[in-house]
Amino acid sequence: MISTLEKEITFRFLKARKKDGFLNVISIFSFIGIGLGVAVLIIVMSVMNGFRTELINKIVGFNAHITVDPYENKIELEKINQNLQSISKDLILSNSGEAIIVKSDTSKGILLRGYKSNDFSKLEIFDNNLFLGNNEVLAKNYISIGKELSFTLNLEVGESITLMSSAGVETIIGNLPKQKTFLVSSIFESGLFDFDNNIAFINLKTLEEFFNLDDKDRKLEIYLNNPQNIEYQKTVVQNNFPDEFVYTWSDMNNSLFSALKVERNVMFIILSLIIIVAAFNIISGLTILVKNKTRDIAILKSIGVLNKSIVKIFFLVGVIIGISATIFGIILGITFSIYVENFRQFLSTVFNLSLFPEEIYFLSTMPSEINPISILIISFCSIFITIIVSIFPAIKAAKLDPIKSLKYE
Repeated sequence: MISTLEKEITFRFLKARKKDGFLNVISIFSFIGIGLGVAVLIIVMSVMNGFRTELINKIVGFNAHITVDPYENKIELEKINQNLQSISKDLILSNSGEAIIVKSDTSKGILLRGYKSNDFSKLEIFDNNLFLGNNEVLAKNYISIGKELSFTLNLEVGESITLMSSAGVETIIGNLPKQKTFLVSSIFESGLFDFDNNIAFINLKTLEEFFNLDDKDRKLEIYLNNPQNIEYQKTVVQNNFPDEFVYTWSDMNNSLFSALKVERNVMFIILSLIIIVAAFNIISGLTILVKNKTRDIAILKSIGVLNKSIVKIFFLVGVIIGISATIFGIILGITFSIYVENFRQFLSTVFNLSLFPEEIYFLSTMPSEINPISILIISFCSIFITIIVSIFPAIKAAKLDPIKSLKYE
């Protein structure tokens, strides 16, 4: 328990006095350092969490939860067992190929994905409703392209483009790549720059004719009712297709999310050092406070105040600075995390800077996801560090000899 006397002396030591000017500067720097360290850590963790979640949502929205890629045998939907059907929302056959898109004097390599006309509208990308044109039908000789690709090639709905296939066609002058003209039926926006700039959709049958593919090359895209426990559900799919290659969306992007996790952990360690350095300023501040209050400590001891009370007083001074700085940092960090996209837009406009460019970070906005558990961990670490660094000066204060202290005053 903390007595009334201990509380009174603690708050008196915390009050600023002119002769303690240097001490107050150290205390202020300790407060600001810990507060900013906590705030920056919360902001970075929130942005990293938001980036990961947004990236997962975009990737899952653009790709099947589980894909079955046949080696030799044709996939037949009629042979799918009851267990697989029970966990699946949609079972869609697809195919793909790489092509070159040509318009006027501009050309660009793209990935073409083919779907049956009635399957195209089942894709999860349609949930965001960010489509221009007709997104219900993927008819023969029609193509759906991404927003960024339409900007790159200056295309609009209703305009025509020419595609060159990697599959060749025999002519009198030799083997030449196939060419076919398509009409842009719709323009989609997934929110992922890389997808919107490099992927287009055409009719499945048209794609297979264009690339000389057979229906036995078709992949099975599985969209699950509940994609949370995806590893178990991958096992169910593998049991249904023991001789085929089965992979999930996370398998396709494993290196990306591993890199994100490593980067997040490294950022946490680096920014934690800021808090540690700031917390060590508390040691300096309390040590100077002990030196300045030597006479006061001697008087307290001479009137019977116990050593443990002296320890409590100086310990409380350090802890109060640390806890108040942590609370300040939490408020600042949460506020900034909530409005981080607004700050980004403001800075980009005022200083004419390209912060968080789409072509590098894949996303068009800076996401943020505040995780209460992360905030609790950061707060606990900050307060724990403060407690540790406050112990040593407090013990030093209690060890002062009151007779020697008064003698040299």
